[in-house]
Amino acid sequence: MAWEVREARDEHDVRRCWPVFRELRENITVEDDFVDRWKRQRDEGYRIVFIERAGEVQAVGGFRILHSMAWGRFLYLDDLAALTDQHGAGLGTAILRFVQDEARREGCAAVHLDTGYQRHRAHKAYLRNGFILNTHHLVWEVDGA
Repeated sequence: MAWEVREARDEHDVRRCWPVFRELRENITVEDDFVDRWKRQRDEGYRIVFIERAGEVQAVGGFRILHSMAWGRFLYLDDLAALTDQHGAGLGTAILRFVQDEARREGCAAVHLDTGYQRHRAHKAYLRNGFILNTHHLVWEVDGA
């Protein structure tokens, strides 16, 4: 089935995406905090896309176009999720294809993303959609932040 991927155009659309983001980003527990983060990230070029069925958002993606010395111009996929009961329905693949097409339209050299080691099902989906494992992402956390 061909899923229609739509871009969130305003705060109303973004709030409709909250139930899916809540499943992915357990560190964000309040919808208003999610919207505040979106507003800050939107100013940095972050965009949200979504798929809905029967008027309810079922899957989301969040991305931005960046430049770096290492990779040149690239699309970074910050977020990709579907409601748990929709896993395996092809929604994530539809959003990945949309993002890949957007990278081509934007003149990017690649799509990059980070994923947790424990997300085995997601890894399989990424590999199935042409991604390769090629780096480790390391973090140093500031005390008290």
